Amino acid sequence: MVENAATINISKIREDFPILKRIVNGKPLVYFDNAATSQKPDYVLNAISDYYRNKNANIHRGIHKLGEEATVAYEDARGKVAKFVGARQSEEVVFVRNATEGLNLIAMTWGRANIKKDDKIVLSIMEHHSNIVPWQMLAKETGAHIDFIEIDTEGVLREDQIREKIDSTTRLVSITHASNVLGTINAVEKIAREAHRVGALITVDAAQSVPHMPVNVREMDCDFLVFSGHKMLGPTGIGVLYGKKQLLEDTPPFVGGGEMIREVHTHEATWKDAPYKFEAGTPNAAGAIGLGAATEYLTKIGMKNVHDFERELTAYALEKISKVDGIVTYGPKDPAHRMGVITFNLGDIHAHDLATILDEDGIAIRSGQHCAQPLMEYLGVPATSRASFYIYNTKEEVDVLIGALERARLLFKL
Repeated sequence: MVENAATINISKIREDFPILKRIVNGKPLVYFDNAATSQKPDYVLNAISDYYRNKNANIHRGIHKLGEEATVAYEDARGKVAKFVGARQSEEVVFVRNATEGLNLIAMTWGRANIKKDDKIVLSIMEHHSNIVPWQMLAKETGAHIDFIEIDTEGVLREDQIREKIDSTTRLVSITHASNVLGTINAVEKIAREAHRVGALITVDAAQSVPHMPVNVREMDCDFLVFSGHKMLGPTGIGVLYGKKQLLEDTPPFVGGGEMIREVHTHEATWKDAPYKFEAGTPNAAGAIGLGAATEYLTKIGMKNVHDFERELTAYALEKISKVDGIVTYGPKDPAHRMGVITFNLGDIHAHDLATILDEDGIAIRSGQHCAQPLMEYLGVPATSRASFYIYNTKEEVDVLIGALERARLLFKL
């Protein structure tokens, strides 16, 4: 594990990820599908293994030694995550399965209690399906309606529409911090001010930002924020819903059952305080512990270092890929305004065909609509290819990608 780094020691970091030693189709693995899920370092894998090997027990229940140790480890992980995103207290962190579940929790609890007929929910056209479908379901149920902020030719939210569409009828703005397709980093602090100006709340989908850049919920002044552990070196099946403490206290629970209750009688029940009233049943303790370890690993490197490294790598990749004949890229041209995501099309090669060709060279990219069909329709394309980077990727791997794209171009006689 990296102990401290003013700059990223890429060789040392790569040693921490056993999967990077894989050979795929006779070639060294080049993993450029990090926006879908990240790989896991030994530090995280060992933390999960240690839990199952040495302290596996159901938390918050047993008085025995293992139960106490498991509970301490689980709550310690909550504290690490809270600190990582700048929450005021650990009770503002609710463990969920993923960002998708966090968004659904907000929609089905706070939304049902607060969104009424003719209220407006404001989203952007670049949202992931996870930040569209729950609001569509809620709007259909309540009679509210949804409005979308559009983007300019650079893939940036239109400034005029931010203020125009967030108006007195708006009850909620739910916006991505960073687009999983365009890479665009949205000015969520400014959008939060606009939402609060009209008395609305703001939810931030930070699934693509928390793993890659410093995020502080207090500076952002968001009301809710969600992210997934598996995109930030942690395990699958664990995610986070951050909510301001009073909001969580005022919001009804999502799932009823064991552990979220204070008392249960034959005809009524009362709930625990937040966050526990949102964590019914046996939680993913191993996942939470693994996520806590992931925050430690990233903190040792430094999130500013992570962001600076990825921005440099993205700038290199954008320059190289722009020289490939027939390439069309989407999103901001300036790497300073985007995450380490490059979405593109090569001539008339279908994205799935291109991904298959690159896989022959051991390169893993994403192809399709990236769970952002409204954005694809807005851009007027059926699908795209996407290369996304993380702290273990290198410029040499980018060169391998460029070489494979050139091979595909020749193969299709572009």
